[in-house]
Order: sequence, then C-alpha cells, then structure tokens
Amino acid sequence: MSLISIEGMDFFAYHGCFEEEAIIGAKFIVDVFLEVNTSEAENTDDLNKTINYQIVYLLVKAEMEKKSKILEHIAKRILISIKNNFPEIIDSKVKISKLNPPLGGKVRSVSVTLSSEDLT
Repeated sequence: MSLISIEGMDFFAYHGCFEEEAIIGAKFIVDVFLEVNTSEAENTDDLNKTINYQIVYLLVKAEMEKKSKILEHIAKRILISIKNNFPEIIDSKVKISKLNPPLGGKVRSVSVTLSSEDLT
C-alpha cells in the first residue's frame, strides 16, 4: 500500500458563516492523503496505473469554487468527488485550513480533517 499526499494546495475562496466572508473571501490550504495500491504503477512506470495528481488537484479546485458556510461540508464534497473519480482508493483524508479566520483575535488558521471512513 502507498500513501499519496498532495499537500499545500492554495486557494482563495468565499467560504464562511459571516456575510462578509462571502464578499471578501479568504485564503485556504488543502491537503489530500490517498491510500492506494500502487504496485502495478511501480512495476510499469505507467501513470494510468496510479492516481493522477493533476486530476485530484482539479477536483479539489472545482469543489473549492463552490461556496459553503463550513469547512466540514467542503471536505465531504472533496472526498466524495475523489472517490467517485478514483474508486480504487482504499482510504482518503482531506484537511482544509482557513487562514486568518475572523474569530475576533489573532488566529493563524482553523482546520478540519475528514476521512472517507467518516462518510455516511
């Protein structure tokens, strides 16, 4: 088994519970971790036998472009999208961090990590 990590995907998006967040926007960082059997790709050097990182990035980007109020909702949509496109993935996790959230004080980030095991 292999763990494919795509970390530090940087997005500017309009997610949040406050009306201002939907107007002003904020910076988000997304990390994705995919557990998958890569033995065939290891032996063949064939991209078609593993997970294409660019496609995963584009799936995440598409979900980040859809407005949501909470990070949990975005994380679930990302996991579902990845699983629908790559059913061979055994387990997946996504971490979404919102930088400088408006909490009334100096906070570097808040984040949510969701696993495909948590999907219902």
